[in-house]
Amino acid sequence: MYTTLVSVSQFQQLLVSGQRLRVFDCSFDLMDPDLGPAQYAQGHIPGARHAHLDKHLTAHSPADAAHPSASGGRHPLPAREDFASWLGEVGVDGHTQVVVYDRNGANYCGRLWWMLKWCGHEAVAVLDGGWQAWLAAGGASATGHAQEAAPGASDATHFVLGPPLTLLVDTTTVADHLGLPTQTVLDARSAPRYRGEVEPMDPVAGHIPGALNRLFSDNLGPDGLFKPADQLRAEFLGLLAGRDPATVVHHCGSGVSAVPNLLGMELAGLGRQALYAGSWSEWSRTPGLPVARG
Repeated sequence: MYTTLVSVSQFQQLLVSGQRLRVFDCSFDLMDPDLGPAQYAQGHIPGARHAHLDKHLTAHSPADAAHPSASGGRHPLPAREDFASWLGEVGVDGHTQVVVYDRNGANYCGRLWWMLKWCGHEAVAVLDGGWQAWLAAGGASATGHAQEAAPGASDATHFVLGPPLTLLVDTTTVADHLGLPTQTVLDARSAPRYRGEVEPMDPVAGHIPGALNRLFSDNLGPDGLFKPADQLRAEFLGLLAGRDPATVVHHCGSGVSAVPNLLGMELAGLGRQALYAGSWSEWSRTPGLPVARG
């Protein structure tokens, strides 16, 4: 079972192993939501479905009291029950090894990786290096929108929710623990956004007071693969400067690009920390919360 990363060579072995397997291409672009599906249509790993951030991995109607979302912000998490229903439709059950990838430095596929853990499914891994690594290894490419066809009887199954395997925290929890040694907020946005110099997405520029900053892409080397575990460990411990890794709460703009930092710390042997999925987009829209700049 692969639970964090899977290399291209390991993935190739999985494909011929006969094991129950589902593959998802999560390629996306915040500024152009139609680009990910177009890229998928131009080329994807044969058998992969496209998982769209806005359509499949975000609540559609967070104001619906009958089906409340699990977080706020620009990409609110759906209710676990709603997400489990989609997983069953696309053929994921408790015996399925899931592999996720994108062509965005694991930025968007990390969301699906985390959501499966959140729903109690441990057997999910990020394809290290993503689409680029697959092509570089000579992997085959399929085209078109195969996932648009309604899943047949051989695909549809029933996904049973399990206890969450990762921790989700909300705005109230983060606010109540500001300044306490029991919480270390880690912001995955770019340094200019963190410092409040620019803010292209949300109504207020700045960061949560006391938050540390590590850009999500800093977990990757020049080759597009995750850095070695010992290097990740040294970098995270250096940033934490004596703070307990178990106190870390990861966040970003809308709870998506924070996940590579969360995965990076797990690869470094520092445990699996909490995610504040509402992130800056929810914090900056909540009246009365403090904002830091610089």
